[in-house]
Amino acid sequence: MKQTIGLSDFRDAFIHAGRKENFGYEALELLFNMCEEIDENMELDVIALCCEYYENDLETVISEYRLTDDVDGMDEDEKMDFVREYLNENTFLVGETSSGFVYQAF
Repeated sequence: MKQTIGLSDFRDAFIHAGRKENFGYEALELLFNMCEEIDENMELDVIALCCEYYENDLETVISEYRLTDDVDGMDEDEKMDFVREYLNENTFLVGETSSGFVYQAF
């Protein structure tokens, strides 16, 4: 038996799985839309999504992927552009939120 869920149910599934800290409100909407685009009949696996995707702010991405030397001397907008391009070239960038990036882990 399958159940179709909406965005609210999708967000609630992360809370019920004890994973509400993994993604913010905006990030969950980006992930929901991505899943809908991939396959409307996809089975929701909260743990798999938490393992496969991250939401991080600009400075965390720079630190985690050791991009400090690459962005040295850049202003904030240039850093955003650089990180956006880096994520697009090296992984799958799901989208951006007001606090950072949602992307596939690698």
